[in-house]
Amino acid sequence: MTETLIGLVIGIPWLGALVLWRTQDENPRLQHTLAVAFSIAAGCASLALIIFSSAETAVDIPMGAFFGSLTFTPDGLAVALTAIACVIGSLAVVFSVDYMKGEAQLSRYYTFVLLFIGAMAGLVLSGSLLFMFFFWEITALCSYALISFYNDDPKAVAGGIKALIITQVGGVGLLAGALITYATLGTYQVSALLENAGTIPANLLAFVAFGFLIAAAAKSAQFPFHTWLPDAMEAPTPISALIHAATMVNAGVYLLARFYPAFVQVPGWALSVTIVGLVSALITAFMALTATDLKRALAYSTVSQLGYMVYAIGVGGFFASQFHLLSHAVFKALLFLAAGSVIHSVGTRDMRRMGALGKQMPFVRNVFILGALALAGLPILNGFWSKELILEVGLADGPIWAYVGMLLGAGMTAFYTLRMTWLVFFGEARDSSLHVHGAGSAMKMSLGLLVAGTLSTWLLAGLFSRLFHATLPFHSIHELSTPELVEEIFSAPSTYIALTVISLGLGIFWLVRKQSAAGKEARFDILSRESFGFDWLNRQVTFNTFKFATVLQETQTGKLNWNVIGILGALLIVLVFLIWSA
Repeated sequence: MTETLIGLVIGIPWLGALVLWRTQDENPRLQHTLAVAFSIAAGCASLALIIFSSAETAVDIPMGAFFGSLTFTPDGLAVALTAIACVIGSLAVVFSVDYMKGEAQLSRYYTFVLLFIGAMAGLVLSGSLLFMFFFWEITALCSYALISFYNDDPKAVAGGIKALIITQVGGVGLLAGALITYATLGTYQVSALLENAGTIPANLLAFVAFGFLIAAAAKSAQFPFHTWLPDAMEAPTPISALIHAATMVNAGVYLLARFYPAFVQVPGWALSVTIVGLVSALITAFMALTATDLKRALAYSTVSQLGYMVYAIGVGGFFASQFHLLSHAVFKALLFLAAGSVIHSVGTRDMRRMGALGKQMPFVRNVFILGALALAGLPILNGFWSKELILEVGLADGPIWAYVGMLLGAGMTAFYTLRMTWLVFFGEARDSSLHVHGAGSAMKMSLGLLVAGTLSTWLLAGLFSRLFHATLPFHSIHELSTPELVEEIFSAPSTYIALTVISLGLGIFWLVRKQSAAGKEARFDILSRESFGFDWLNRQVTFNTFKFATVLQETQTGKLNWNVIGILGALLIVLVFLIWSA
């Protein structure tokens, strides 16, 4: 049964992608119906797979001496992220029924969405580093294609190219680590690396560990690769919710969490992970303080919250990191989709033109507020429990200066969250030309289910803990029930310290809300938009990649004979390598 369910969670969305690719755009109702049906089926299969979670490999397909075996292992970490990808993916597709109504090229849109859902499930279930890389690259392709969906918009195309190039830096790190693992252990299997990491020469293990850190930072838009995610907001908003908030950007966090036991003894690795998470959380929280674009503000927030997860891994809080990953996936998808409903209604992302929309969009206002409370880390929503667990672990096991920095980030999060909510839904209307309408029924359905998740997923803490304890033998997870979690959080002094800092952040905004509504932070906004100079650095990477590609174009002569020689030469090199490595 397990093998069948794994085949379904990957195969159903990929079959749907193939069917939607062949569906004519003249029948949008059929396209919406098929996309919803395939995505919901995948979501149901992913939830069923949780019941059959196991540390044992469920699928093992030999692929030859060099490629090793294509394996899938449904352990607790894999099935949890599979469920997140497939369930939130299905809600994003349902939301798209209203959001994408009347849009052209729906077949292209839904094809890449379903292709992504299947690839994300394959990435986290894969027991082979080589095939993990294969799925990793498919998610990058889908991200690029969907960021650039509005391909007549230069900003969308530029954002897609930037995301593709920067995340490929991470792809190189992952592939290099996979090849070194194969060269030293003779296998690509994840379990072999976790079990035998101590037998790999120290210098090579360090190379793999930091290569994976680069891969994770690029994929999860962490410092210094954090600038691609705000530009990815040119994608349709359901894509921002699914790929660039709830799922693909979590792949880097997943990578660090998966291989933490193998790399924790590498000198400087854990500290480097901690610093990457800390800097990412702080720098993007500061950028969110003055953002005027609603989706970019949420993007900065996403990078910041991912920084909390990375920080948690660095200080040894594996469970806290993954628990916050679940919470964040739900409440940030809720915030993005609620923002999408607002943008779909008023036709602008500029918060300076909004104001008082809550009176005309009460349902969207209410669900956005609940998502904002979870983001700010206020009781009793899911974000409160997981963020407090991270801060508690950080205080107990991490450096005190890093803990203080994360506390500061919590205060800034409260400030920009209240600012964002106030500018959009409260105060005075600042642009009378905006024509507001309520959310459609499909939008409300997705938002309502995400609200239910925001209120209740913290109750799954005990299930999460048991699942990880039973199926992750290398991670040494301490089993913790939900009542024990509640007792631990409310008895920890760090909880009240954090709530005090959060209250200060909320209070400071309330004191300066009139200046904020007037948009007087422009002088800081310029600095934020340039990501403190790192956007220039990332543009140089993109420019030089284009330059190198232009040089390579000279090798494309268009002459068949030269092309055939090139293909045969490359084939000969591959054959020699395979024979040598056999």
